[in-house]
This record gives sequence, C-alpha cells and structure tokens, in this order.
Amino acid sequence: MHLARVVGRLVATQQYEGLRGVPLQLIQPIDDDGADSGDVLVACAAISSGPGDFVQWIDGREAALACPESFVPVDAAIIGWVEQAIAHHQRLG
Repeated sequence: MHLARVVGRLVATQQYEGLRGVPLQLIQPIDDDGADSGDVLVACAAISSGPGDFVQWIDGREAALACPESFVPVDAAIIGWVEQAIAHHQRLG
C-alpha cells in the first residue's frame, strides 16, 4: 500500500467495458513525510474520493481486484482514506 494526494479527476471519452462507471482520478504519490514522490498517476477510485483527499492506493494485479470487475486493465486503485498521518520521525514502536 502507498500514500497519495488526489490532485484531479479524469474523464475518458472511451472506456474499457469493465470500467464503465468506475471513477478515474489523478493522484500524486507521497512519501512518509508527505513530500511528492514520483510522477502523477491515473488511478481507479474504489472509494468516493476527490481532489485534496489523502488516500491509500495499491498497484499491480491487486489494483484490478479492487474494481467491481476484477479482470480489467488497471495498474493503480485508490482503496482508502488517510484521516490522520503521523510523521515518520514521530512514530512509536
């Protein structure tokens, strides 16, 4: 699982049949300290999220499994919200 910030929504004029009705969002991956980490990605939203939300996302085969139809060409999916983050240096344990 990875962390990201939703930075936008994407509207596709053509969609793969198994992805009809699945929202596409632009996410900016972030590191443990909240800094941008890598390029902006397109992710399917398995939850109701939008620009400004901090989210958890998965990649690879597991991303497709988060969609209503599991055999779809998806590389990234948003699966949860981040309600509160603890900076890496403040973690206990």
